[in-house]
Amino acid sequence: MSLLQATKAAQAELAALRFGPPVACVYNPLEHAAALHRAWLERYGRGPKEVLLVGMNPGPFGMVQTGVPFGEVEAVRSWLGLRGAVTQPAVVHPKRPVQGLDCTRAEVSGRRLWTWAAQRFITPQRFFRRFFVTNYCPLAFVADSGANLTPDKLPKAETAPLFRICDRLLLQVVETLRPRWVVGVGAFAEARAAALLRGQPVQVGRIPHPSPASPAANLGWEKLADAAFAELGIPIGE
Repeated sequence: MSLLQATKAAQAELAALRFGPPVACVYNPLEHAAALHRAWLERYGRGPKEVLLVGMNPGPFGMVQTGVPFGEVEAVRSWLGLRGAVTQPAVVHPKRPVQGLDCTRAEVSGRRLWTWAAQRFITPQRFFRRFFVTNYCPLAFVADSGANLTPDKLPKAETAPLFRICDRLLLQVVETLRPRWVVGVGAFAEARAAALLRGQPVQVGRIPHPSPASPAANLGWEKLADAAFAELGIPIGE
């Protein structure tokens, strides 16, 4: 199964899910940013890969706008070289508009990750020869206040069916790309991957999340990432 086929199958199931409070709005960039997400998969998602990086879920100024995991707009336009139309979701929170590649807000986590990749690998072709990036959960959740809600903060009754879909999608990505390492970007993604892939012929590890909410990341996430990859035994920049 190709990544595109796996994504389409998950998209239909995700669309059928319903979420109550504290969730006021759900964004599914696999739908409203489908053109960009398809371009991302077709250009960079051909396997096999050595390393699969797994994030938690889309950020409001990253993948929600671009359909690309950690998809900070300028990085998607300039370094990844992707283009595509973005439509409007059925429900949009007034504090979290969807503007696609016209969005002027920067996603700090995405900017840090793609800047790190550009500095170490120079070209996207060199990076994606060995690496690919995905998110465990493709949905973004917004509270009444406009605050971002991560999946681990939602009621278990709602995350159980969500995580079943996400588990299957991640397993399909792993089966398609056949990575040697699955590396969670942060503790949540590592934990989900470790539980799902137990007994599989793949190594699971973690690098720190580049979120601005992390004091350590704000002091120099790139060096933290380098050190984490070195500890895992994953060479960088080759």
